[in-house]
Amino acid sequence: MRLMRLEHVGIVVSDLEDGIAFFTALGMEVSGRARVGGETVDRIVGLQGIDAEIAMLKAPGDRGGLELVRFDSPGYEGDEEILPSNVPGIRHLAFQVDGLRDMVSRLTDVGAELVGEIVQYEDSYLLCYLRGPGGAIIELAEPLN
Repeated sequence: MRLMRLEHVGIVVSDLEDGIAFFTALGMEVSGRARVGGETVDRIVGLQGIDAEIAMLKAPGDRGGLELVRFDSPGYEGDEEILPSNVPGIRHLAFQVDGLRDMVSRLTDVGAELVGEIVQYEDSYLLCYLRGPGGAIIELAEPLN
């Protein structure tokens, strides 16, 4: 028994098209879309009456990717507050990019917002956090060497 690979990371979004626009602007490609639901999906996810649309995205050269999910049902009745970077749990996804400042401009054009600032970290990286689809924090890292 062994771990074979990271298959994907799921992000629940309220607007699937906006989520796809964000991640394709980042440079990912849509590798598939589907509607999901029914008893089997209910049992896997632990919810009842699931009707959702998903989009799978891949980064160039990567085997794993992202699954964006928009639930049409059941509805979400919780707090809509955007959580800050220091709340326990998965808080951000990091992507290595070339041309970070241009990428930030491209992503803000499709609705992303800087969380902090673009900062040079020592002599190794130019870094920033952006708020992306579903409130996810996306870290961009441009190697300097």
